[in-house]
Amino acid sequence: MNPRRLLLTAATAGVSVVALAAQPAAARPAPTADVRLLSLNDFHGNLEPPTGNSGNAVDEHGHTVPAGGAAHMAAHLKRLSDRNTLKVAQGDMIGGSPLISAAYHDEPSVQFLGDMGVTASAVGNHEFDEGYQELLRIQNGGCHPTDGCSPEGEWRGAKFDFLGANVLKGKKNRPALKPWTVRRINGVRVGFIGVVTKTTPTIVTAEGIKGLTFEDEVKAANRAARDLKRRGVRSIVLLVHEGDQVQAGNRPDACGTVPGAGTRIAQSADPEIDMVLAGHTHQQYVCTVPDPKGRPRLYSSGSSFGRVITQVDFKVNKRTGDIVRSTMKADNHVVTRDISDPATERFVAKWKERVAPISNKPIGKITADLDRTPSPAGETTLGNVIADAHLEATRDLGAQVAVTNPGGIRTDFTYKASGSEGDGVVTYGEAFAVQPFNNVTGVVSLTGEQLDKLLEQQWEGQKYERVLQPSANFRFTIDRSRQVGDRVSNITVDGTPVDPAATYKVSANNFLLGGGDGFTVFTQGKDAKLGPIDLDALIAYFGEHSPIAPPPLNRISGR
Repeated sequence: MNPRRLLLTAATAGVSVVALAAQPAAARPAPTADVRLLSLNDFHGNLEPPTGNSGNAVDEHGHTVPAGGAAHMAAHLKRLSDRNTLKVAQGDMIGGSPLISAAYHDEPSVQFLGDMGVTASAVGNHEFDEGYQELLRIQNGGCHPTDGCSPEGEWRGAKFDFLGANVLKGKKNRPALKPWTVRRINGVRVGFIGVVTKTTPTIVTAEGIKGLTFEDEVKAANRAARDLKRRGVRSIVLLVHEGDQVQAGNRPDACGTVPGAGTRIAQSADPEIDMVLAGHTHQQYVCTVPDPKGRPRLYSSGSSFGRVITQVDFKVNKRTGDIVRSTMKADNHVVTRDISDPATERFVAKWKERVAPISNKPIGKITADLDRTPSPAGETTLGNVIADAHLEATRDLGAQVAVTNPGGIRTDFTYKASGSEGDGVVTYGEAFAVQPFNNVTGVVSLTGEQLDKLLEQQWEGQKYERVLQPSANFRFTIDRSRQVGDRVSNITVDGTPVDPAATYKVSANNFLLGGGDGFTVFTQGKDAKLGPIDLDALIAYFGEHSPIAPPPLNRISGR
């Protein structure tokens, strides 16, 4: 008999058709679709395998292994991908990059990421290193307004979306970037929201973000989530360039976070957001946190420099369109160097060859490693040398002392040769890797009282201490056992105690002079004058003083 006719007959006999039809559906589980996410964060243009400590990762067994490099990352991405895979990122994919990428305004790195299938990335603070307008060029295409086209020809723009829901512009606070995007995979839709740390104005050069506002991350994420829900998108992923610190030696799939800004966002964001993929702090962790409704929500981060790929597998309910959170499994994979992708090897080699004449040029010598390993007081040999270089470069501007920020020193100078240049030889490429931001040195006048307040800002308002690296003639004592705001004493310039009422000309880079890293006292300075680019100052210092020996760590006393 015709089944449709049977159904009609039952209806005329007074049997509830709805009840009969609903019963089998209730007995069957909702159909689901499998989805895999592969995510990256804080790549910083490391096309070549990073070196030193930046090239190591703690693996699942607690062992420290070499990790990272575009060719190795590409091989791992391909091995982990299936037909239901989407690839995303959590910011700082460019900026603070080695010369192989930075010499061409990070176009090679953006091309690599697009070729690997990255479909969306939150902006990080470093995406603004060359300013908002340059970020728009990288997104949309066109040759650099000053340097012109790269050897590849006119830049066609990124193959993925840079997302910044909390980046607003103008007096009306209109979106400066795309806040979210939607991707369809395996018959379902997944929405991605991007936000960047709201502290971005304190950690990038002010001129590059002029006219922009960086809204609270949760407020912006919630607004974007509401937009997505209105469009019927219920599977929602938050890509956030903010995160937490972890205990030393944290294994890739352990949690171990010290709850901070990242945890606040992960716990407070709209409960419709199913997972929070983080970055910024260069740490690896896989955590579960409660959302505002008390339901478990994934919160993870994947180290930095291409050393870790985060894999998240889950199922999406085809009826509701929502992620079934109980099916969610996350795994941080260390990008070991035992496999490599030949096509990416050729890609990296091409750009390395193009930049080699600049990169391999020697600028001076060292007698031993100059590194970022701090003394008990927080002083480093490399920080000392850079501060001395900045002071020497700005003496003509009247500078009496100099300081530099530790976060602006991106890697170490190692005595052992990294190529054919010979032990102890420092090349332009190595110097660029240490100071890649093209910050400009400058001088401002501060009173002795302001100088003392400036040094107290090494702790005031900071998530963690930021010890300014001083020039050889600038000394002070710190006592961490005292209250914040009263930890610095015995400040001297050229051996003479600082007079609170006297005026001192202080040299620093324009990032600090603009109040970066929370050192807002610099913005109170007077008679500002700008000098050479910090990298040029360092190169000139090497030219005058090579071979350079590690200076004694005796400029900052105390504990």
